[in-house]
Amino acid sequence: MTKTRALLSSLVIATGLGVALAQEPDNTKMNQQTQPTADQAKNNKSDVKLAAQIRRAILKDKALSTYAHNIKIVAQDGKVTLRGPVKTDADKSAVEQKATEIAGAGNVTNELTVKGQ
Repeated sequence: MTKTRALLSSLVIATGLGVALAQEPDNTKMNQQTQPTADQAKNNKSDVKLAAQIRRAILKDKALSTYAHNIKIVAQDGKVTLRGPVKTDADKSAVEQKATEIAGAGNVTNELTVKGQ
């Protein structure tokens, strides 16, 4: 048993895994967002209506995954930001297309990510 522990310790030290496991993850870059978040969105009637119209269009499309149905839609001053994971590139494109049809070209920022990428 002691030989096994010594061998494992040597392996961890030799491969540098001990250092990698001890380091905290650094999400600083991910946490610095330039786009508005849902809690920062203003609740003016036109933006609430815009987000609701987009949400209805997305939910109406039963071909979209559950992930796509549950994305975040942030509307602020007529601009829309889409965030969250979707299952496929087709979901990502379809959601963006629906949002663009409603909000207008140039008013949609697509920050959707395909799950697993």
